Amino acid sequence: MIKPTLLVLAAGMGSRYGGLKQLDQLGPHGETIMDYSVTYAIAAGYGKVVFVIRKSMEEDFRKYVLSKYIGRIPVEYVFQELDVLPDGFSVHPDRVKPYGTAHAILMAKNAVKEPFTVINADDFYGRDAFRVMADFLRQERPADQPCFAMVGYRLENTLSENGSVSRGVCTADEDGNLLSITEMTRIERKGDAIFNTSPDGIVTPLDGQTPVSMNFWGFTPLFFEKLDAMFRDFLLQNNDNPKSEFQIPTVINYFLTTGSVRICVLKSDAQWFGVTYKEDRPYVVEKLKSVD
Repeated sequence: MIKPTLLVLAAGMGSRYGGLKQLDQLGPHGETIMDYSVTYAIAAGYGKVVFVIRKSMEEDFRKYVLSKYIGRIPVEYVFQELDVLPDGFSVHPDRVKPYGTAHAILMAKNAVKEPFTVINADDFYGRDAFRVMADFLRQERPADQPCFAMVGYRLENTLSENGSVSRGVCTADEDGNLLSITEMTRIERKGDAIFNTSPDGIVTPLDGQTPVSMNFWGFTPLFFEKLDAMFRDFLLQNNDNPKSEFQIPTVINYFLTTGSVRICVLKSDAQWFGVTYKEDRPYVVEKLKSVD
């Protein structure tokens, strides 16, 4: 039986939260949100966990994270740093942050050789999401018909009461195939209304039932091959912009517009919550007291 790998994106700086929230002990027994994800992945039959971290986090990561999983599941980690670039490219002198979530995934190409799930370290996705995705990844498919997947969550269940959030807003057809994903970076609720405000001030109302991506993706190793070529193209076009980012929604939309890959939107009864802002912490602590 295929045992997929869990790839955890844990290199984010947590600027809005005010610290390394990946290591924040939010559970009733000192668990981090990552601990819940790994536990659920083990129960769903995953065979390995790979973390993407920053080099500066390594000491704390080895002490507080790796030590928990010894004897439970094989664990590896890779680094996402500014200077990890293809040959022929250099870092813009004004760049501060790494190149985004798609770049983070690319850092794991030598560590992941099996179907894999990508998640954020600081999001609670729920047990059922891991079961649903593991079932999908274990299915045999023709090599010439690539099919990836995402677990969709209802927008209204992913908002913060303490500020705006960024979400990948999705549309899908009647068969559950993803048609588009749009990254909206300032979504918030006011009263009964939910809307996004674009950087140029355009306000777009949104339906709370709309499926959104919370970065819970399922891929095969073919994804790395496609991602590597796309990152090179991205650098050719954007490396003069020190704030440009190579994000997962950009990659997914390329697949959709070219028709090169089918993306399935998987249904799950899982509940999502997370800590975007430090003010979200008490709510998450309380929610974790009642999860299984």
